[in-house]
Amino acid sequence: MVDRMVRLSLREFERLVLKALDGLPPSIRQRMDNVDVVVEEWPRPDDLEEAGLDDRHDLFGLYQGIPLTERTHYDMALPDKITIFQRPIEAACATRADVVNEVRVTVIYEVAHHFGLSDAELEHTEYG
Repeated sequence: MVDRMVRLSLREFERLVLKALDGLPPSIRQRMDNVDVVVEEWPRPDDLEEAGLDDRHDLFGLYQGIPLTERTHYDMALPDKITIFQRPIEAACATRADVVNEVRVTVIYEVAHHFGLSDAELEHTEYG
């Protein structure tokens, strides 16, 4: 965590998430299938457990679902879910510009998980 924390309204933070999604290449946006993107204030204990983390400040985003690369017979399934956690991101950032960048990177990571990419594979990109 940083000494100063940026605080945004939920509405403003949601706009940053939408802007990050809109900033994805059209070829990626068009291929996103049956996935909802939501904002929550903090991760729940079961979110932390699923991510293998103990500290709620460490989880910025979470993808829950079946990656596109693993889908077969996927008819009538509930949507996958990407959750972006507002308060952990704010707590890690000293400026609004830092929040904007972290939201963008977090959205990219979680969308990449939807496409079947792992954290290890993403570490070899410009976002890692």
